[in-house]
Amino acid sequence: MNKVRVQVYISGLVQGVFFRSNTRKMALKLCLKGWVRNLRDGRVEAVFEGEKEKVLEMLQWCRSGPPSAQVTDVSVKLEKYEGKFTTFDIFY
Repeated sequence: MNKVRVQVYISGLVQGVFFRSNTRKMALKLCLKGWVRNLRDGRVEAVFEGEKEKVLEMLQWCRSGPPSAQVTDVSVKLEKYEGKFTTFDIFY
């Protein structure tokens, strides 16, 4: 098993377009753990943990997001895998 953890910042029109809920749906579909939240500066932040191939698929999805989103940038930081999450949460 090759498990990884990434922290992601997504910029563009990503708030008010159901980005967080769609991110959660996709993460659960891919069996990823972690969380997603809106930031005050208009970006979305997320942490994904899971199989490397599934995390890469999630990052590809983040580059476009749901149909009403307009993603302009995705910043990814590789972190040490911790395995401490039990599900994928939305923070409000």
